[in-house]
Amino acid sequence: MAINTFPATMQDTKSTNGEIPSNGIHADGGVGKPEKPLMGPDQPLPHVSEFDFSTAASPENLVDDIVSSLRVSGGCVIRNMVGKDVLDQLEADIRPHLNAAKPAPAKVGDKREQSVAGPQLNNTVVFSIGPGGYAQVLHRDDPVHHNFHPAAAEHHLGRDTGVGLFVAGTKTTRANGATRFVPGSHLWDYSLPPPSNDDKCFYAELEPGDGFIVMAGCYHGGSANTTADEERLVYSTFSTRGWCRQEENQYLANDVEKIKELPVWLQRFMGYSLSRPFMGWVDMDDPMKVINPDYQTEGDLW
Repeated sequence: MAINTFPATMQDTKSTNGEIPSNGIHADGGVGKPEKPLMGPDQPLPHVSEFDFSTAASPENLVDDIVSSLRVSGGCVIRNMVGKDVLDQLEADIRPHLNAAKPAPAKVGDKREQSVAGPQLNNTVVFSIGPGGYAQVLHRDDPVHHNFHPAAAEHHLGRDTGVGLFVAGTKTTRANGATRFVPGSHLWDYSLPPPSNDDKCFYAELEPGDGFIVMAGCYHGGSANTTADEERLVYSTFSTRGWCRQEENQYLANDVEKIKELPVWLQRFMGYSLSRPFMGWVDMDDPMKVINPDYQTEGDLW
């Protein structure tokens, strides 16, 4: 994860004519390294580097040079990266497919577009916890998406990447292992561990058919089943953002022939459709057409 921070104002690093002082002295008289200006179309274009793969001192040196170049200009040229014999074989393999392919439609023009990536299924789990079942440690369910947030006074859109739903199949109580969670912990600093005891926990005690919804960033976990003869049966599913990778691989976990029997809305929710604008395409088209040949995409790929 890379984090770039810039000052809210550049006023203290500019001279009176708006230019960065070349002597390293700030406009307010302080001595120090001048801040670099924010990049934009009015700034000079950075140099684009070229490297020769065949003469690089070592792979490590070449990688370091490439990374340094990408950080500055965003692109670079690598000469002699693939040999002619490999290129000839690649073209021999792919040319028949190119000859048989239809022209792909252009997807992006010069018009500003806005699209919304709908939610998708992240995972499905059934919990059947019998007598003597142990308690889960308190945990968050969003580390799979590399979330690591500072503390927040209130929730803001974009902080979370998942939300969970638990539905009771049997009566769930604190004694037979009801899910416990720490209210408000989705706003805590992510470097903080979960509470060492359960004093701060709320227990989701449910009747059959009741539901419990929890943000993926909240500390939570199933409790121990201390009863002699009760099962805690709970159906669980988490959803995530359409542009995040799903925790459970829906495409290998399920028989595609069974998927074809499901309602279209459920197929889409499971991830078999596009994540707008056009993430997940197959042959430059909506993947829903692979399992539903007569499927009509709503509008263009946006």
